[in-house]
Amino acid sequence: MTGYYRNRLSADRLRKCYEIAPPRIRRYLEAETSFVSKRIRGSRRVPELGCGYGRAMKRAVVHVELVVGCDTSMDSLVLAKSHLRTRRSFGLVCADASCLPFRSGIFDAVICIQNGISAFGVDRRELVAEAIRVTKDSGQILFSSYSKRIWKERLAWFRAQSKADLVGEIDEAATGDGTIVCKDGFRATTVSGAEFRMLFSNAGASSLIEEVDGSSVFCIVLK
Repeated sequence: MTGYYRNRLSADRLRKCYEIAPPRIRRYLEAETSFVSKRIRGSRRVPELGCGYGRAMKRAVVHVELVVGCDTSMDSLVLAKSHLRTRRSFGLVCADASCLPFRSGIFDAVICIQNGISAFGVDRRELVAEAIRVTKDSGQILFSSYSKRIWKERLAWFRAQSKADLVGEIDEAATGDGTIVCKDGFRATTVSGAEFRMLFSNAGASSLIEEVDGSSVFCIVLK
């Protein structure tokens, strides 16, 4: 559902989603950001696509010279500025990740994690093409989605979000097999390793797939 994270699930409401996350989901989030931080260590310029209020950026900025957070929600970016106020060398840009306002080949790495490829609600082919375009030769691209092995915990987390009125009521009949559907139109899918490979292959890039913590499926592209 395009615009959901801009119009309903942004800023403090988005932060609340993470605050109510159960222990297994917190472990997943920590493992994901830790994996990314190690991969980008020493990079000069890195954008995070779909940065939200800066949750992952706060970890990433200590490992690179400049992190640029991109999000379509101005409210989330305002909160991110406050969230990152003790950090140096970061930028924030209100932009659609499938149409980035950057020149080609300027970033050492591009980050699109926490199932952003589904959450953004944009054409996945355009998103992948833009990530490749803005990454320099010899740079890397990191995309992630959920592993099937964390389905039960992920669904429980979204049910908690629904109970807290952060997302709509879960449509239990339509929810299953990796896809969460809410009665207000929200729909969260996942992308498998094979689907990641196909997307990047069709865009002319080869990729590696790695599962992290039994919770994240990472697609790693070395340009």
